[in-house]
Parts: sequence; structure tokens; C-alpha cells
Amino acid sequence: MLIEECPIINVNVKVWLFWSFLRRPRISRFLVGCVPVAILNVFQFTKLFSTGDMSELIINGYFTVLYFNLILRTSFLVSNRRKFETFFEGVASEYERLEKNNEIRPTLERYTRRGRMLSISNLWLGAFISGCFVTYPLFAPGRGLPYGVTIPGVDVLASPVYEAVFVLQVYLTFPACCMYIPFTSFYATCTLFALVQIEALKQRLAKLNAFRHDPQALFAELKACLEYHKQIIQYVHDQNSLVTYICLLEFLSFGMMLCALLFLLSISNQLAQMIMIGSYIFMILSQMFAFYWHGNEVLEQSLGIADAIYNGAWPDFDERVRKKLVLIIARAQRPMTIKVGNMYPMTLEMFQKLLNVSYSYFTLLRRVYN
Repeated sequence: MLIEECPIINVNVKVWLFWSFLRRPRISRFLVGCVPVAILNVFQFTKLFSTGDMSELIINGYFTVLYFNLILRTSFLVSNRRKFETFFEGVASEYERLEKNNEIRPTLERYTRRGRMLSISNLWLGAFISGCFVTYPLFAPGRGLPYGVTIPGVDVLASPVYEAVFVLQVYLTFPACCMYIPFTSFYATCTLFALVQIEALKQRLAKLNAFRHDPQALFAELKACLEYHKQIIQYVHDQNSLVTYICLLEFLSFGMMLCALLFLLSISNQLAQMIMIGSYIFMILSQMFAFYWHGNEVLEQSLGIADAIYNGAWPDFDERVRKKLVLIIARAQRPMTIKVGNMYPMTLEMFQKLLNVSYSYFTLLRRVYN
């Protein structure tokens, strides 16, 4: 099965293949997409150093960090193209194998539907919010651009430069959305596939009792379960290596931006601006929650492997088999985790701490401002 044919990942893979982030790159796609976005981000940073107004600084800072993040995501993807391709090939191969298992197929189909719906809805949500980004300046007083930029020696608010830059920024929003959204969806869908594999392992462990009258077959099945457990652990480890440092960047940057946007929302007195700030906050929270909720699911479900063994008929097995089961139980006590910067596990508890810290700094900033 080709990676673009694997149902659980093909939505995001097809987007990346279209922009030539995977397989052999097409220089033309970079010239019309990634390169202009990178140049735009440089002019965004230039704008930050010349902005004095607090609200303008926060809004421009949000978009600058957002675009810088998507450029880093894409750079990491392109520079590790072969590593991503190998990972996706493993997913496609395992998906094809699990699809032939009638017992796990309903679970596989359920998680596949969820993954595809999540990927498609993320793209539509990104398109909608991006549309809000580029149309907001049309309803704001005075001339403004979707993304604040400063081009040395050029007045970007004077005609016809203003109209040209505005149209260019509207165009660049599309490739930028395709550079940002699929990475989050890739993380979520691949995590869902890890849950499918964990469920498949639990089903096999729960049915060991069917082999109790054939010691050799029982031992062979148990050995296969051990190997499959190691395979899932390696899968989660490989996925963690592909996302951990991007997650660290988002943990640091978007926690800070969430605090700043909350502060700007509290001092804003324009309805249109308040609505847009609310959409920015929603985008941050939805993207961050997608990371931490799915990471939390992997941790909890991997702990359930030990329960699947303990709730089985292990007292009826001979000592040699029981020793092997103890090894699996012992290993299952160390849950599979996806970490922020290979340091902190991505759990809902960690997400709550991030929100608490952001809110604490917001209240401090608000108190100082007052």
C-alpha cells in the first residue's frame, strides 16, 4: 500500500505531496509557496522592531510567531523527508495488515473515520480562520494589511504598493495554511493509529486462554505479543522523535502568545477586534489541545495493557508463560509517551499547567497595566 493510499493518513500526505514536501521536491512549488512565505516572515520580524502601539505589537507578534512556527515545521519536514517517508511506509504496511484482521477492523475503521474527519475539519477550520485573517483589515478603520510588514525603503500603505502587497498576502495565506495545519493533523492521526495497535495487542492478550491446551502454541502466541508490544513502543518512539521539538517550540511560543492575546482582549474596546482576538485564541487552544489530548490517550491506553493481562486467565498458565506475562506487565508500567522536547509527557495535566501559567502571567500583566 502506498502512503497516499493509506486511509488514516492520506489527507495530510496528499497535501504534503502536492507541495513537494515529501519524495522528490519540485523547485517550482517552493518558488510559488514556501519561499515567498519565508520572505513574508522576514518582513514581519522587521515590522515588530518598528511597532510602538501595544495592541498592534501583540497582533503582529502573534502572526509573526505563527508564520515562524509553520516555516520551522516545514523546514523540519523537508530536512527529515526520508525519516517521515519511512515512518509513513510503516504506518501503511501495518494498516494493511490490521485491515485483514476481522476482529480489529471495526476499531480500525472507527479511528480511521475519526482521523479523516479531524484532518479535513482542521483544513476547513484553518481555511475559515485564514479567511477571517485576510478580510479583517477591510472592516477596520484606516488602511491595514492582513499581516503587518515593513519593507525597507517602501511605504506599504501607499497605492499601488498597498493593493499589491494585500493581494500577495491573501495568496500566501493558502500555502501557509497548508504548511501549518497538516502537521497537527499528522500528529493526531498517527496517534490514533497507535491507539488501534494498542487495542489490537489487548485483544490478542485477552485471548491467550484459547491456547492453554497447547503449550507450544501458547508460548508462540505470547512471544508474538511480546514482539508486537516492542513494535508499538518503537512506533510511539519514532513518532515522538518527529514531533517532540516542534511541540517544545509551541509550548514556549504559544503559551506566551496566549497570555498576550488574553491581555489584548481585556483592554480592547472594538467589537471586530475582540471577535478576531477570540478566533486567534481559539486557534491556539484547538491546536494545542489536539496535541495534548491525543498524547494523553496514548499514555492511558498503554497503561491498560497490563490490565488486559491481569484480567485474563493467567493463573491457569504454566510458570514459564507467567514469567513472560510478568515481563509485559512490568514494561507496561512505563507508559508510552510523547514528550515536549523529550522532557515532559504531553498529557491533559500538562495542558492544564500551560493554561494556568498563561493565565497567571496574564493577571500579572493586567495588574501592572492597571
